[in-house]
Amino acid sequence: MRKVQKEAGAVLRKTQEEMKWQADKERRKVEIWKKRDKVILSTKNLIFKKRPTKKLMERYVKLYVIEEVVSKNVVKLNLPALMRIHLVVNMSRVMRYREPERGQKVEKPKPVEVNRVEE
Repeated sequence: MRKVQKEAGAVLRKTQEEMKWQADKERRKVEIWKKRDKVILSTKNLIFKKRPTKKLMERYVKLYVIEEVVSKNVVKLNLPALMRIHLVVNMSRVMRYREPERGQKVEKPKPVEVNRVEE
């Protein structure tokens, strides 16, 4: 009976290791965020009235500053009141801002209009 239990335990441990390996393939390393870090906000779940099609929209909008780190995957951003979205967002909705490389051509984005007010 003990032999069967040992074999079953070994099979379970092997299966757990395989499941962990499969789950970890899609995980990213957690970035360390600090107050005043610069980030850009994803447009994935934002609604824009003046954009004709979602396909041609920008993926990220504007540069924002982290006001507070709530937890390792949630931050509070310093957003304008006109955006009408919650200030606390998940890290999957923001991306770290990278300064343009020296010599790289920088195009200024068009202003974003929210509720008929330009930002």
